[in-house]
Amino acid sequence: MSMPAAVETQLPGDRISKRNFDKLARFIYDYSGIKMPPTKLTMLEGRLRRRLRATNHSTFDDYCDFLFNNDGLAQETVYLIDVVTTNKTDFFREAKHFDYLQSVALPAIVNCGVRTIRAWSSACSTGAEPYTMAMVLAEFTEGRNDVSYSVLATDLSTDVLQTARRGIYPEDLIAPVPRDLQRKYVLTAKQPNRREVRITPKLRSKIGFARMNLMDEKYPIGDSMNVIFCRNVLIYFDKQTQAGVLSRLCDCLAKGGYMFIGHSESITGFDLPLKQVSNTVFQRI
Repeated sequence: MSMPAAVETQLPGDRISKRNFDKLARFIYDYSGIKMPPTKLTMLEGRLRRRLRATNHSTFDDYCDFLFNNDGLAQETVYLIDVVTTNKTDFFREAKHFDYLQSVALPAIVNCGVRTIRAWSSACSTGAEPYTMAMVLAEFTEGRNDVSYSVLATDLSTDVLQTARRGIYPEDLIAPVPRDLQRKYVLTAKQPNRREVRITPKLRSKIGFARMNLMDEKYPIGDSMNVIFCRNVLIYFDKQTQAGVLSRLCDCLAKGGYMFIGHSESITGFDLPLKQVSNTVFQRI
């Protein structure tokens, strides 16, 4: 497997060697399930440079020696995974999912006798997805004394979880949120020049944030979920890893509950206790 031609023009240690790239790629895959093909070499180098500075290593060779030969992984794994994960998120992303959640899934769940709706954003990134879920759930349960809800939001990256917990975003990020929901669930900064907004404390209080690795053998979520969103994360896994993750998610989904995956993802070919009820929406059977 040849390296990019540009490698030859770099100073020694200024690029990740093939040997060290292979080690890093294998560790990242084993730990997180994220595939790191050779085409990601330049991206990985760019993202790891700040870890070199943070750990006082001048070259990638030194950094990798610290990781793999001097027990550096024990203290560095969380930071390493943080820099290699991709976190793209928007409020009301793939909006038809939230239309289906509000108009079909939630009424069906309640009609089955559920009085506390438990929802899980299993790859929550910086929080736009779970806050959107909470807005939909808040609207659905408003004025109903017999139905409540909670949202669990998890991610592998500690960096994005910190942002999600704060609930502070650039004001242009909430543009997809309908105006009436913005008035109810979004606070604007007192200083207009800050151009920031924050999710209301009441909505933030309905969400619990936690770090979780979907590669773990079990997901410690407590009682079964009625709604699980696992969107735009399966695409980073190979088929074997996808099968394991989906199977474990199904174990966490209550009978009759709903699972939402990304519009570019598929569960075709997997033996799962799910039936398709809409585009990339499935129900536990």
